[in-house]
Amino acid sequence: MRRRSAAVAALVAALVAGCAAPPAGTDGDLVDDWGRPAAAQQFVPRVGDCHAVSEPTVDNYEPVDCGQTHLLETIHVGTFTGDLARRPTPPRFWSTVMRPAFTECDAAARAFVGRDWRDGRVAVQAVPPSTQGWQGGARWFRCDVFLLSGHSSANGSSDSIMRRTGSLRGAMAGASPLTHTCFDLDQWYTLEARPCAGPHRYEYVGVWTSPLERRADVDRDPEAVHARCRELVYRFADVPADRAVRTGTQYKLPSEQGWARGDRGVRCFHWTGGRTVSQSVRGRGASAIRLS
Repeated sequence: MRRRSAAVAALVAALVAGCAAPPAGTDGDLVDDWGRPAAAQQFVPRVGDCHAVSEPTVDNYEPVDCGQTHLLETIHVGTFTGDLARRPTPPRFWSTVMRPAFTECDAAARAFVGRDWRDGRVAVQAVPPSTQGWQGGARWFRCDVFLLSGHSSANGSSDSIMRRTGSLRGAMAGASPLTHTCFDLDQWYTLEARPCAGPHRYEYVGVWTSPLERRADVDRDPEAVHARCRELVYRFADVPADRAVRTGTQYKLPSEQGWARGDRGVRCFHWTGGRTVSQSVRGRGASAIRLS
């Protein structure tokens, strides 16, 4: 029994001695040299990314080179602040609480394409994070621009996003094929773009912003809408504002989707009253716009 106790004591002494003498070049502490784990990185979309899908999310965020065929181009990333940032859930896409974000995207898009994007076939959207991203701390919103088909933008019908190649940066600066000019009716009695030097009966003269919240309310007082459009016709044709000229107008609202995104632009057109013309009325005075 005595021999067994002596053996155990010798083994314990050997172990203690081993712990007391760490290998050369170490301090004997097994945990103090472990690196801290890297902080989790929150996903943030990148300005300059183009997308081949119409609704890029974290799960399918696979940007493509803008020189390749794509649908959307991200031009700006903003940040939700204040009460909006303290919400337990993200703002709903196309909801009224997204309006400040859309306003920021609107300004970014004007600078990006080179003029008011509503003057042409360009559209803008503000996109919030997913619910999962919001709960993980994401407070960004993404601003995308995209190109609509002629009928989408000129006639107020449902949006039809066009695939394209190349960036829209500066695409509407100066003369541009994306900008609204002259139109006539096609076989379905909807506006179709025509060269101003060729036969047409309608010409785009500008856009004004409706203060109304509901799209349907704009059409409740069409004469008020036409009155605003006449002001734009006068300005376009260089007619003094105080000079009453009997002239024709037409207007188109954004699509239902565009209105939901935040676009409140009422597009105004000069209408000849039915006769066909083959030149622009820009700067040509009262005689060019007067109804016969």
